[in-house]
Amino acid sequence: MRSKLIHEENGLRTFALAFEPGEEVLQGITRFAAAEGLNAAEVTGLGAFSSATLGYFDLEKKDYEEIPVEEQVEALTLVGNIAAFRGEPRPHLHAVLGRCGGATVGGHLLEARVRPVLEVVITESPGHLRRETDEATGLPLLAPSG
Repeated sequence: MRSKLIHEENGLRTFALAFEPGEEVLQGITRFAAAEGLNAAEVTGLGAFSSATLGYFDLEKKDYEEIPVEEQVEALTLVGNIAAFRGEPRPHLHAVLGRCGGATVGGHLLEARVRPVLEVVITESPGHLRRETDEATGLPLLAPSG
């Protein structure tokens, strides 16, 4: 993955990331966020994947139902945020993926392999976000700052 700081002003930084074929998206964003000390950021992206696993959260089971996508797809929308969870940056991303022929599938991004490219923009906020485990769902949800 290649990255470049494209804007910095008043505590706000914006980065552009270009992923290479075969790279795993969540791992790459997590490593980048840790290296840059990001704990409050917005993430957007587009590109394509050779495969992906999306998730749909089942509230009764308190776990994700996996949606495997075992084909080349376009990442039509990749959006989310990065917030601190247990002292480490944690991306929370959702994706809408386009299949050949125009059908789409979407959900929480659990895993994705890039092919041929993924372009991501990360905009850091000068504030801080953190996650705490929600007792009702077991999910690491954004927590209000005190």
